[in-house]
Formats: sequence, C-alpha cells, structure tokens
Amino acid sequence: MIAASKMNRAQNAVREGRPYADRIRDVLGDLAALAAKDEDAQTVDLLKVRPVNKTLVVLVTPDRGLAGALVGNLQRETARFIQGIEGDFSMIAVGRKGERFVARTGQDLLASFSVPDRPTLDDTVAIGRMLVDEYSSERVDRVVLIYAKFINTAVQEINARQLLPVEPPKRDEDEVGKLEELDYIYEPSISAVLESLVPRYIETQVYHSILEAFASEHSARMIAMQNATDNANEIVEGLTLDLNKARQESITAELLDIVGGVAALEG
Repeated sequence: MIAASKMNRAQNAVREGRPYADRIRDVLGDLAALAAKDEDAQTVDLLKVRPVNKTLVVLVTPDRGLAGALVGNLQRETARFIQGIEGDFSMIAVGRKGERFVARTGQDLLASFSVPDRPTLDDTVAIGRMLVDEYSSERVDRVVLIYAKFINTAVQEINARQLLPVEPPKRDEDEVGKLEELDYIYEPSISAVLESLVPRYIETQVYHSILEAFASEHSARMIAMQNATDNANEIVEGLTLDLNKARQESITAELLDIVGGVAALEG
C-alpha cells in the first residue's frame, strides 16, 4: 500500500513534467536549426562535438532495494555500456545502489548525489551544473545518462542517452523555412539565446530523468511487493491445506481406534 501511494505520486509527477521536457527540447531544436544556418552554432560550447577521449557516465539508481529486477537491470546495462567505451571514463552516481555498484566494480567515482523522495528542480540543479562545468572545462568530452524510463506500471525501460554534447532534434529544409517565416527577433543573438538555454535544458533533462527513475522505482517496488504478497498467500493456502489434511488424518486414525475398540468389546 505504501509503494502504491508513492507510485501514484511519482507517476503524476512524470506525466506533468513530460510536456515541459519535450517542449524545451523542441525549442532547442528550432534555435539550433536557425543558428546552424547562420553559422552561429559553432560559438555554443555545449553544442560542439569533439573527439571523445573521456566519457562521464551518470548512473541514476534507487536508494533502496526490494524493487524486483530494476536495480539488477540498471547495473547490467551500465556494465555493458562501460565495456564498450573507448578511452577513459568516470562515473557519477545518483542513488546509493549506484554508488555501491561503482565502488564494488572498482570504477572511478567522480561524485555521488542523493535526492529526496519528492525531488524538486532545486534538488537536482547541482547535478546539471556539475555536468555542464565538466564538459565546458574539457575535462570530459561526452556525458551519458543511464536511468530507468517509466513506460507503465509493469514496464520500465533502461535508457542510456547522451546529454553532452547536446544533440538537438534535426529539422529539414521545409521546417527551417517555416521557422524563418515566423520572423522572431532574438536579442542579442540566436547564439546568445542558445548559450543561456542549453544549460537550462541540461538541468531540465536531468530533473525529468530522475522523476522517470523514481516513477520506475516505485512501480517496480509495488509490483514486487504485490508478487511477494501473492506468493505469501499461496504459501499460506498450501500450508492450511496440509494442516487440514494432517488434522483429518489424525481424526480418522482416532475414529478407527474407537471403532476397533468397540468391535473388540462386542466380540
């Protein structure tokens, strides 16, 4: 019941946050398409693609267990991903399970974060700013976020998505033409707006990914607890049946003894 209550609250937070996360991604795609046509995008550091010498992996996991196969699936996907990385890498753990996984496997843990059960944007801003600082200072050349995306109560999908460098949604020629027809004025310039927008985009994506992870965690925990309850009920039913059989056998044996004694007396 506790897991179900937390699950409903987490699922509502994800559903309410998705339109904002999707919309800021669309706006970023529109601006990047216009800036690329004006050759201004090259001035935005967080959009620049450079050779990958070091990767930063951000792993979002629950703080607690009893969530079915969710933690194991996250750890397996992370292990598979880091095995395919070319060059050096370091990790940031969000959640105690991820921190213990990194320590147990002997990976380079750059930082660890813990967020409350009801996270707000203020609780996750520090994570986004650290990612931006690491990439802007060229200490890392790529940032990848691994988390559990909430699909529905029974399904959680493990995602590994690149946060930096930012890959805006692509726009074709017709879409760019329609954007230019809108005749918006960007002050002081499109590149300046992008410089301000991209860090906010990273913070929003990190926050929403953590919301997705929380919804996945509570959903998986509710399903696991429901399965545990069902299994316990089956065990109780089986034990009750065994007890009834044993009691019936005892009663039958006593009746046979009584009938045998009566028959012996009559004989």
